[in-house]
Amino acid sequence: MPNTKKNEAAETKKAPVAKARVGLITASIWENQTETGTFHNVTFERRYRDSEGNWKSSHSYNADDLLSLAKAADMAHTKIVEARNSSSEE
Repeated sequence: MPNTKKNEAAETKKAPVAKARVGLITASIWENQTETGTFHNVTFERRYRDSEGNWKSSHSYNADDLLSLAKAADMAHTKIVEARNSSSEE
């Protein structure tokens, strides 16, 4: 018997409203609408190839990733501020 709750969750899962990419680091920006307003969250991932050449994702960063991670965070922040400013002008 298939897991219908899991299938329903996958079908209703929203995509990020924006992404910021620096090299192999990606910041995904998520928007949450609540009764008190709109909130944004950001998740980060690092892409890499495994020993067989397949693309994988990690949420762990080494020292060489930190500058790209910081730049992706800065870009994500800018996108969120721009979204908030454009919605307040409406």
